Amino acid sequence: MNSNEELARAAIAEQAGEWFVANDEGPLDARESAALAAWFRASPAHIEEFLGVSAIARDLRQARTDPRYSLEAILVRARTEGDDTVHGLWSRESRTVQGGSFWNWRSAAVATAACVLLVAGLSLGWRFTSTRQTVASEDFSAMHFETRHGEQLARNLPDSSIVHLNTDSAVSIRYSKGERLVTLNSGQASFDVTHESRRAFRVRAGSAEITDLGTRFDVRLDQGSTVITVVEGRVAVGSSAVGQSPLLPPIELGADQQLRVAEGEWPAKPVAVDAKRATAWSHGKLEFDNERLVRVVAEYNRYSPKPIEIATPALRRLRISGVFATGDTDAFVAFLRSLKGVQVEVTETRIRVFRE
Repeated sequence: MNSNEELARAAIAEQAGEWFVANDEGPLDARESAALAAWFRASPAHIEEFLGVSAIARDLRQARTDPRYSLEAILVRARTEGDDTVHGLWSRESRTVQGGSFWNWRSAAVATAACVLLVAGLSLGWRFTSTRQTVASEDFSAMHFETRHGEQLARNLPDSSIVHLNTDSAVSIRYSKGERLVTLNSGQASFDVTHESRRAFRVRAGSAEITDLGTRFDVRLDQGSTVITVVEGRVAVGSSAVGQSPLLPPIELGADQQLRVAEGEWPAKPVAVDAKRATAWSHGKLEFDNERLVRVVAEYNRYSPKPIEIATPALRRLRISGVFATGDTDAFVAFLRSLKGVQVEVTETRIRVFRE
């Protein structure tokens, strides 16, 4: 599992712990029940992590009857013994749920922390009841969506905004009374935003933070950079400080403009693009206008079940124009074979393009 996947899974585990505590404290009301059901439907990973939290809670409740594992005994050992004792206790308490392939140490740690607070009787001054009431009053909801290689996904959000996920992508979304915050953990997503004057819609991606000003826009994490493309309306793009310099003012983008924000750099101004062509992926298409074959192949490899390789270096500079379906590799191969002097070899593991 790569670092992006670990971060996404940790976020889901934290959300699962919050939902478990809320549900265990008392019956959810109609709004909360609907929000939990929507969270379950968003991804099988949500159900897996929630079941993992439940399993740990069950084991910890059973352990409470053993005086060795009482809260008082654990606190005494924590003050007098080293880290080895703490790790040993963790391994004993979590052994029953670590067999599932979905479980990892980070999500287990977050879930266990939530459950320990729950089964300990909410002592030591923690006031989870008031915390839950505050969250509920802010109409809090958390979601996570992700796609695998070659997959795409569109989801309606609680405010009627729409998020489209491209291949190999993941987003975490947190709505509250005061803000709508989306974190693009990997890949690419486009947003059709329902504007709310009292609640900003913000997207964090790499070193950039995008604030919606009433618009439809696209965000892509690409080789250490964040690429923002505006289809309609406007957005404001901000960044963290570059080196030791003070924060720079945000840059506004309008329709058919694009900005690339690299780590440690700040662009002077956006560039003009054909935004509809740049976001054609959200309609299952890839559009190219006089693009080099090397870039066309790189884009198609984001969706193709078999990697496409250019074996003849001279072909990398070949110019390509056309509209292709993201899920139709056979049609793309047929197009390549129609090009003069181009040969294509298809094996079980790859697609090789070369000059005859």
